[in-house]
Amino acid sequence: MATQTPYLTKDARPSADTLVKPGELIDLVEVTPLTLNDRRIYNLLLENAWDAIDRKVEHVISKADLRGSHNSNDRVGESVERLMAAIVKVKTMRDGEPQIERIQLLGGNVESLKRDGLLHYEIPARLRKIIGNSTVFARLRHEIMFALSSKYALTLYEMVQKRGNLKYRASERFTLEELRGILGVPKGKLSSWSNLNLRAIQPAVKEVSGLSDFEVAVEPVKTGRSVTHVELKWWRKDASGVSGSAREVSHSKVGRKARLEERVETVRPRPAMLERKGDPLRTETYETAKLRYPGYDIYHVEGIWRDWAATRDAPRDPDAAYLAFFGSFVKTNPL
Repeated sequence: MATQTPYLTKDARPSADTLVKPGELIDLVEVTPLTLNDRRIYNLLLENAWDAIDRKVEHVISKADLRGSHNSNDRVGESVERLMAAIVKVKTMRDGEPQIERIQLLGGNVESLKRDGLLHYEIPARLRKIIGNSTVFARLRHEIMFALSSKYALTLYEMVQKRGNLKYRASERFTLEELRGILGVPKGKLSSWSNLNLRAIQPAVKEVSGLSDFEVAVEPVKTGRSVTHVELKWWRKDASGVSGSAREVSHSKVGRKARLEERVETVRPRPAMLERKGDPLRTETYETAKLRYPGYDIYHVEGIWRDWAATRDAPRDPDAAYLAFFGSFVKTNPL
């Protein structure tokens, strides 16, 4: 009997609403932690390069396509630099034996100084080979990728999308350290199971279950008295559940946390000051936030602040209000 040739990931085609991500780039371990925005931008870089993803060519993308709804190019350049510097560990096979490869995510690049200029970039050779040999992938919906509010939620979404179509499996067990590595939890942070579960896992589970086509659960598994493993479980929603998720994704983010927790929250209309894209915070404000609160995703906190501020009167000084909110956020959400 002839051996069936496996379907290669590179042969999968993105659609208008989805992108394709190789499975090896989902269950990877970050040696250098990345932010939510870094991960989104990287997915867009992969999507843009997809037609020649396994070839040694220079890819070109507009910075506007990476910037999203944010007006500043600062976050694009910073994300590109972190992606260039990032080292990750990828599980692969060689001569029938499992192995770990340490690779860089992004090669050399050239960025135009123009605000709406281009970014020229390369995919590293070893990564091109891994992608060229990949036979497992996830199909990610753009609108969900941008709706998720933390890197932990985005990573969990990718993990479930990779596994959701398996016929004979609906769960997978990970050691606690494996899950920490895949989620990209910085070393020394969220060190106890209770903190990891409260701050990272359960918020991610609520978002992925609320916005995607799958219900998700992450359950602790103990060895003796200590949690040493977790069981990731997933199951596809019925038609009404899928429709409900689609409505939530298209809905305003204001009040989303309450809706996902099945609470009712009354909000006032978003003030015009916060609705307009022409009113970004000053670059100096972001720099101040980085210096005061190292290790935090300043743009993620900005999103939380804007949602919070949307239910209140517009501040006279948005920059000062953002920094004040950031200080309070750090006190209640220590790394």
